[in-house]
Amino acid sequence: MNVLGSPEPAFMQEEEITLFSDSVGKWIDEHAPQDKFQQWIANSSVPRQLWNDAGDAGLLGLSLPEEDGGFGGDYRHEVVLMRQLGWKGADHFGISLHNAIVMPYIWHYGTEEQKQRWLPRLQTGELVGAIAMTEPGAGSDLQGIKTTAIKSGNGYVVNGSKTFITNGQLANLIIVVAKTDPSQGSKGTSLIVVETDGAEGFERGRNLHKIGMEANDTSELFFNDVKVPADNIIGGTEGQGFVQLMQQLPQERLNIAVQGVAAAERGLEATIAYVKERKAFGKSILDFQNTQFKLAEVKTKLTVAKVFTDHCIGLHLEGKLDAATASMAKYWVTDIQGETIDEMLQLFGGYGYINEYPIAQLYKDARVQRIYGGTNEIMKLLIARTL
Repeated sequence: MNVLGSPEPAFMQEEEITLFSDSVGKWIDEHAPQDKFQQWIANSSVPRQLWNDAGDAGLLGLSLPEEDGGFGGDYRHEVVLMRQLGWKGADHFGISLHNAIVMPYIWHYGTEEQKQRWLPRLQTGELVGAIAMTEPGAGSDLQGIKTTAIKSGNGYVVNGSKTFITNGQLANLIIVVAKTDPSQGSKGTSLIVVETDGAEGFERGRNLHKIGMEANDTSELFFNDVKVPADNIIGGTEGQGFVQLMQQLPQERLNIAVQGVAAAERGLEATIAYVKERKAFGKSILDFQNTQFKLAEVKTKLTVAKVFTDHCIGLHLEGKLDAATASMAKYWVTDIQGETIDEMLQLFGGYGYINEYPIAQLYKDARVQRIYGGTNEIMKLLIARTL
């Protein structure tokens, strides 16, 4: 999709990346067409088999080395996947969280034994990944979490509750943010892996009914004296969790920006097609100057958002993306995403308010972008600290 007409940066124009993008698009057309996706929205979840199909197609673990159970690509491959999902309206599938958030924690910080134990199974789809940060009383304030993982014998006992957990109904490998030493505050935070299959005391709560992103299962999770082996602490050392989170959050926030641009591009393509076909007062809606001006503004804003996001992708590929710049991308793009999709919906008139039109789904889905991954208000605080 090149509805904006802006050129791709050189690092995205390599032949292998272009061919990969085409193959991902074809896979989505086959496995997640819109008729199926509408059913998944009704079911509030994608089917479990889709994860296995993605594993068979080599779409899991895209940016991890082959020797560690990955595809052998880099972050550009994750970008391709996120873009194609957004362009084709299949972005409720929580594959990018699995690929570009969960697996990197294990690859970057896990012991060799942990990598060998988990990464190959995450790559095949045998394991579906999730990360449990947010709690009923602690969202953006990760230092305020109450969940504990207390040493007991030759393992840990996990107690607490989490909410708004993406992939929560289907995930069977969950990275839990927990206090291993509550007296130490953030320095007592660790990331501990809970494999849920057969785990006594682990319970899934409601599959939360959301105003958007309905096919993406989002859940409450409960840990009641869940026993976990000692070697499930990521990295094998307690107290490293907060540092690990802070180091990986820039990529999560860049992911959100990439997804935001792709979704808005899909909205613009659908809107241009609609205003060309829809007639009012004897001519197409596109012939009205107001429509032209509104879409000119939308295209300009989205082009700026895309160029900045591409700049951030380039920085990230070089290992130079800092937390403040990632926060700028997350906050700016998601604000623009919401603003422009709202303008586009207006051009649909009453039809824009009808769920069968893609612009309505895009409007609903856009709202959470300003909330998860750290609220946009938190992003501004992080940016302000650099002043």
